[in-house]
Amino acid sequence: MTQTATQAETKSFDVTFECLATNAGKMRTDMTATMTAPDQQSFSLATDEGRFHGGDGSAPPPLALFAGGLASCLVTQLRAFSKRLRIPAGEITVSARLHWRGHQTGRDPYTTEPVGFELDIDLNSDAPVADQLALIEAAKKGCFIEQTLARENHIAHRLRAGSDWITA
Repeated sequence: MTQTATQAETKSFDVTFECLATNAGKMRTDMTATMTAPDQQSFSLATDEGRFHGGDGSAPPPLALFAGGLASCLVTQLRAFSKRLRIPAGEITVSARLHWRGHQTGRDPYTTEPVGFELDIDLNSDAPVADQLALIEAAKKGCFIEQTLARENHIAHRLRAGSDWITA
């Protein structure tokens, strides 16, 4: 079967990251996050908890990076797809509110659960509202972080036990 000019070619691509995280203090974690595909770039990052959680506040807490990652991923996709879809957008602002709840009984370790995430989007655009909504839908589908949150995922944990790795 030959492809006509009106048929769109579907391309696939992989995006992969590896991250090495090491405890570097009371609650501080130093990380090297490396994009391994489609490009190779490394980034040094750190997190630390505030004093209320036993840290020194020497870096943003992990959830600040998570919130920033979600909001900035959506902004990036909105900007990229506004050009691709020819929907004009000015300065794009996403205001994110992320809410979790923790539960603790006595001195047992606490458990957590997400309560909800809300994203307010200002495209500063004169485009028709229907076009702006189409742009947001496209950006939601293209945002790796939002797509990760929107579906059930398998997360595997392994523990080094001597010279072996066992499922944890």
